[in-house]
Amino acid sequence: MKNTVVVGAQWGDEGKAKITDLLAEYADVIIRYQGGCNAGHTVVVNNEKYKFHLVPSGVLYKNKFCFIGAGTVIHPESFLEETSELIKRGVNLSSLKISPLASITLPYHIDIDGISENNSGKNKIGTTKKGIGPTYSDKIGRYGLKIQDLYDEELLNSRLEAILPLKNKILKEVYGSKIYTKDEMLQYCRKYAEIFRPYVCNEWVSNLSTALKEDKKILFEGAQGIMLDIDYGTYPYVTSSNPIAGGAATGSGIGPTYINNVIGVTKAYITRVGEGPFITELTDATGEKIREIGAEFGTTTLRPRRCGWFDAVLSRYCVLTGGLTQMAITKIDVFNDFDELKICTAYKDKRNGKIYKDYPTNINLHKFLEPVYETLKGWKTNLSNAKNWDELPKNAQIYLKRLEELVGIPIKIISTGADREQTIIIENPFA
Repeated sequence: MKNTVVVGAQWGDEGKAKITDLLAEYADVIIRYQGGCNAGHTVVVNNEKYKFHLVPSGVLYKNKFCFIGAGTVIHPESFLEETSELIKRGVNLSSLKISPLASITLPYHIDIDGISENNSGKNKIGTTKKGIGPTYSDKIGRYGLKIQDLYDEELLNSRLEAILPLKNKILKEVYGSKIYTKDEMLQYCRKYAEIFRPYVCNEWVSNLSTALKEDKKILFEGAQGIMLDIDYGTYPYVTSSNPIAGGAATGSGIGPTYINNVIGVTKAYITRVGEGPFITELTDATGEKIREIGAEFGTTTLRPRRCGWFDAVLSRYCVLTGGLTQMAITKIDVFNDFDELKICTAYKDKRNGKIYKDYPTNINLHKFLEPVYETLKGWKTNLSNAKNWDELPKNAQIYLKRLEELVGIPIKIISTGADREQTIIIENPFA
């Protein structure tokens, strides 16, 4: 087996879609295992940009089984908008399928998400207001709807009768929002049933079982990043699911014994969108330079990303919690014109000088910490056309080797530009 998980090893936006797109050429099955339309992935093929939120980027290849697993939450109208745009651009979606166990984002989830974030003031967490958190909350609280519920009228009626009284009470008395009648929700659900109908895969158990028996190559695609994981991220400034490789097993329906490789995707620097601690953040001209060269603006929110130097302390933490076996480094070309680069190797407590080489999970401590940097020389060369390791400038090789030493796992993929062809694959996990 060569089954591989691609997971973000920072705070999301690391370039996972490009790596997934590259590896999808060699895979037979591509599974999106968690998150929702709050994710944003951009793939560039022949200078043409494709933006994905829910649909696995593997659909750009023919004859791949692309599956959205039970660990995802799906806003029907966002899904319809995304698939319609792909079809309009000539992408064949006949291979795209959805688990009947995936959860549905309903209108009141979006209402609650937006009102809650707007009323949070200085305590806001930077949600995309797409209803993702409330959908996951209802799933865990057993007040959610799954896609399969849409096609059983008797079950749907009984579920809405159980859900709506409590939900409307919360909407009215806690959030001061409009409430929804059962008839309104039934109309929504009938509309949603038609949106999903061409894609629902009730045979997913046999399909995935057959793929495993026939030793097909399976690629698991996550959204967001390890540092946004609900359990291991910078809580509460996190997403509502598990982007870590462990989430690939629960979100796809394929157990952990079938996973062989976990590729952690990281930028050559680090970025974050929204609120939360960020020890290596650069709020000066260098941070602005990285943002401008790297076009660091959110795919989903268009918000400017916060930028900083590579953080090896954070990356070592991601190796453990994410189960990483190798790294893919993206956007190294952003540093083509830099005289020197810095890598954070430890944190120092400004109050007492204590050094932290392990990532402290108590984020209240982070405001007292400053990065301890190691400085390396830049390469002052355009490396975007390098086709293999030997064609990289010497100082770029030194920088990448130092990252390997500090993080503790090998770099197997290096992205030298936005386009699919601008990639050095040192070792293909599906080879």
